[in-house]
Amino acid sequence: MKIDLSDKVAVVTGGGGVLGGSIAKSLVENGVKVAILDIVPEALEKRVNELKPLGRVTGICCNVLDMPELEAAREELLTLWNGVDILINAAGGNLPGATLAEDQNVFDMKVEDFNRVTELNLNGTVYPCLVFGKAMAQKGEGSIINLASMACYSAITRVPGYSVAKNGVSIFTQWLAMEMALKFSERIRVNALAPGFFIGNQNRAVLINPDGTYTERSRKILARTPMKRFGDISELNGLVHFLCSEQASFITGAIIPVDGGFSSFSGV
Repeated sequence: MKIDLSDKVAVVTGGGGVLGGSIAKSLVENGVKVAILDIVPEALEKRVNELKPLGRVTGICCNVLDMPELEAAREELLTLWNGVDILINAAGGNLPGATLAEDQNVFDMKVEDFNRVTELNLNGTVYPCLVFGKAMAQKGEGSIINLASMACYSAITRVPGYSVAKNGVSIFTQWLAMEMALKFSERIRVNALAPGFFIGNQNRAVLINPDGTYTERSRKILARTPMKRFGDISELNGLVHFLCSEQASFITGAIIPVDGGFSSFSGV
């Protein structure tokens, strides 16, 4: 099965980060015109410079929680490449202040940190869907891919805000898939990935000890993962390509785990 995405136009929010950057690179390498959106100018410039030798890429400094900035980014892209075919919502992640320490409980949680992480992950997905999804609705086709989480399948300790936000992303993905197909076009599909456990900058401290060994939390995760390993961030890319292609023409409203079997394993 050959997946051809050449000349498609993709928007990747949070493209200056590790996950968004990996997806953006894989798309550029496959002939996609990629617009990277990020709020951090230095990260954006670094990513664009990294990817320019590989293909067609542009960078737009943009806050995914600012509708006018998103709308300006959309108009810039419509002028530059005359359309938007793909939206990858990779902006998000957890925040240190919203993660409970092992000796804390929910009543120790700071409400302001809870609000920040839920806004970043939920509204930071909803707003780009509304702005770039409108361009897809006018065109009558497109593919939106959001980032859900293992927290959508069962409760995960210490991350209440992140868990609530990602469950919001999950139901919004299903709702928007319904809305687009019923009211605009069956060729506009909305799906989500639910990544399992990958070691990155945001979670390294809770998964890896200073001496390089696994923490107790890591050992619990691997005990519930049939493949007995953490994922590599690049292992999301194949599914992204598939969902963006005509090969996935009858798939919408799906929340697909990429987790080494974690979500399906009872531990017994």
